[in-house]
Amino acid sequence: MKILGKPIKLFTSCGLFLLLWSGTTQAQEMQTQIVWDTWGVPHISADTPAELFYAQGWAQMHNHANLILKLYGASRGRGAEYWGADNLENDMIIHTLGFGELADQWEADQSPEVRTNIENFVNGLNAYATAHPEAIAAENKQILPLTTKDLNMHAMYVIFTRFIGGSDLGRIQQWPDMGSNTYAIGPSRSASGNAMLVQNPHLPWWNEFLFFESHLNLAGKNMYGANLVGFPGIAIGFNEHLGWSHTDNTIDNADTYELELADGGYLLDGERQEFEVSAATIKVKQEDGSLATQEIPLMKTVHGPVVKQQDGKVLAIRMVGFDRPDMFLQWWRMINSTSFEEFESALKMAQIPFWNVMYADKAGNIFYLFNGLVPKRTEDSWDYWDRVVPGGKSADVWTEVHPYADLPKVKNPEIGWLQNANDPPWTSTIPMTLNPDNYPGYMAPQYMGFRPQRSARMLLEDESITHDELVEYKLSTRLEFADRILDDLGAAVAASDSEDAKRAMAVLDAWDREADADSQGMLLFYAWARKFNVWRNSNYAEGWSAEKPNTTPDGLANPSAAVELLAQTALEVEGKFGSLDKPWGEYYRIAYNGKNLPGNGIDGSMGVFRVAWPASADENNMYIGGGDSWVGVIEFGEQVNAKVLLSYGNATQPESPHFGDQLELFSKKELRDAWFTEAQIKANTAKVQVRSADGFTDQ
Repeated sequence: MKILGKPIKLFTSCGLFLLLWSGTTQAQEMQTQIVWDTWGVPHISADTPAELFYAQGWAQMHNHANLILKLYGASRGRGAEYWGADNLENDMIIHTLGFGELADQWEADQSPEVRTNIENFVNGLNAYATAHPEAIAAENKQILPLTTKDLNMHAMYVIFTRFIGGSDLGRIQQWPDMGSNTYAIGPSRSASGNAMLVQNPHLPWWNEFLFFESHLNLAGKNMYGANLVGFPGIAIGFNEHLGWSHTDNTIDNADTYELELADGGYLLDGERQEFEVSAATIKVKQEDGSLATQEIPLMKTVHGPVVKQQDGKVLAIRMVGFDRPDMFLQWWRMINSTSFEEFESALKMAQIPFWNVMYADKAGNIFYLFNGLVPKRTEDSWDYWDRVVPGGKSADVWTEVHPYADLPKVKNPEIGWLQNANDPPWTSTIPMTLNPDNYPGYMAPQYMGFRPQRSARMLLEDESITHDELVEYKLSTRLEFADRILDDLGAAVAASDSEDAKRAMAVLDAWDREADADSQGMLLFYAWARKFNVWRNSNYAEGWSAEKPNTTPDGLANPSAAVELLAQTALEVEGKFGSLDKPWGEYYRIAYNGKNLPGNGIDGSMGVFRVAWPASADENNMYIGGGDSWVGVIEFGEQVNAKVLLSYGNATQPESPHFGDQLELFSKKELRDAWFTEAQIKANTAKVQVRSADGFTDQ
């Protein structure tokens, strides 16, 4: 019987698998399943959204249990209680912004559909923790069980403190390039005639910024992509018909106001107003394990909560989005769309308060939207609002946002492509299709940095782009800043009498102007560029202008100073490393979960499309801390052709083989196939789990 039992088991597993991904009527009667591939990506199949979200919750916990517990615990505003005083500042922000009360309001206001999806996702998280207590670190068990309120509060924490209000709250200043790239290529520019899409967020490689990759199959409908760990559904994704990406946009949808105090209140339109005063009690874990309590005062104004007090004045913050509880429902509508009309209908829900949207579909449409909630403001000036705003005028306390119809957007431009690399919407095409004069001055600023200039240049120089070429462009480490300035620097060095600068210039002349691991000269150029200060417009002979958006700034305002900086840099680099041409990857490293690999790329200020920004350094090396996170390059033909990478891998559990397993590909500048079809998944299956009474069991 044992001999007969083996083939019967294999036949049953194979039969279940084939029915699972075939989309037939029989498949709709099968158990919910998770097919794990060899990269640790779950391919989840279910008959109903309830089962699908339950399975996704289980799968996320399988790969990220301890991270999710830490994230949800911190987002409760109880991090100091769980893990000590280092978390106190974070707790104070959460209480100050009132996320606990807002989460209760969101649960009351959310669509029943999204409430059900969230509930089932959280049930899946808890079921995994119950079934696998051995996977949970002792210090994190106190967070259980998780609730739907935890998920909503975590969403608030990420969206409001890391994105919408991140700059105003001073929460992102240490990260040099937290942004994204994206392309949409139309049929007229595509060698195959198929529309193509590039998805490429650049976020830190830690904590709440990590992505989770998954493939969802709802009764035969395929959905693939990524979302932040702890979030349900897919936020950047594609299906057989269409796909989209997000990038951080140049949107100002948070304002910090400076208020003048008067007799215990504050002044508004010259009249004294009372603060709305309350308090919160925070528990703080002590070194001996005991808990101390600390009461923090909370104050609100008509502008919003008070976030700082000093020198007889207070700062209050106002943010959009507190009244938009259905962000996850909008993403669910987007990934379930099968046409541009359906997708645009989802966009018009206006529940996602931040992030550009770039779109492409099988029908050949490409589309860019400056998405988000833009306040309707009284002063028609970007500079007026891009500062700490004097809070004395009630007219400056906005109450409405612009509707979808008012937002900058471009569909199927004549040039045949769209790009965004965190530049304002005006340069989504070159020449510019959108005219900033047709929009309020506060809608977005006007500039185009070296990274979006490099982005546009690669497309401008290729009139027939293949999928393979699009992958190459995504991974390109060529520096637009080097292409722009080295001729001027070389001329200045040649005219000087500095032998040190001339030795350095010889290395730069031989350099390939790329930041690949074997690039010799990149280290020298990077060290000089940091001294030069790439961002300072006054350093150039010709500053940036809207008339020449992708070819300025240019030239050296002070050639002799640039030469002197190069000579200084040469002596420093040679003194520290023994030569001027040390390969970039010997200096710039990937150090993650015990791995130490050659790095490539750099932050986008240098005009590199393959962003990998530094987060730390020691005496001998600098280390990548973020940048390219999720990457997808998708072609919408008869069958979807997708290359992807989740740079740091799809898991953070200590025992998981997928904790950092894709970093070798990152180091070699390679992507991998997205296993999207039945045959692809079957050929790369590591294990299959089927739904059981208590969660999932291995098949």
